[in-house]
Amino acid sequence: MSDLPREDRARMAAQVWAVQFPGPGVATSWTRSAEPVVMVPYDPTWSTAYADWEQRLRQALGPATQRLDHVGSTSVPGLGAKPVIDNQISVPELEDEAMYEGQLASVGLPLRTRDSLHRFFCPPPTSPRTVHLHVCQTGSNWEREHLLFRDYLRTHPEVRQGYRTLKQKLATIWREDRPADTDAKTTFILDAARDAEVWAAATGWQSA
Repeated sequence: MSDLPREDRARMAAQVWAVQFPGPGVATSWTRSAEPVVMVPYDPTWSTAYADWEQRLRQALGPATQRLDHVGSTSVPGLGAKPVIDNQISVPELEDEAMYEGQLASVGLPLRTRDSLHRFFCPPPTSPRTVHLHVCQTGSNWEREHLLFRDYLRTHPEVRQGYRTLKQKLATIWREDRPADTDAKTTFILDAARDAEVWAAATGWQSA
């Protein structure tokens, strides 16, 4: 897929998304201009940035959220990442968007996409891309898989190092092509996710 023109990759990625995450699909029509892939070393202030967002989100959502977690690469100490904080919110009823959509828009995070597994919120094109927010159902596979992948990377330095090296390499090759950068990491992520399940079964891992 990475050998195809960017336009073809974007079209195919949209088709794959529809299969992986069936549902109503894109919720908004706005799009961002192309942004380069920028990888930076792990920054300890990312945990502080997450804590600030956690406080804002809890105040905005109140009882609508049952748990809020820092996920993604910025949640793994020692792992380089794009400097975007990924928040994951678990809610009692994913389909009940009235319980959380307006509150999230009030803190600058409008709904971007929806599918049958989660909702994705991010700043509009007029604001910097510094945070992403994923809303999922409490107790869902989406919730569990993202927490497990995070904890697996946190506790397995050799896997974390391999991922960091791959991310740095791909950010150089695909700096001007985010879809290709994402596509090129798929095999590593799937392999790591499979190994994480083995680790979880062997250790009795449970999300904190």
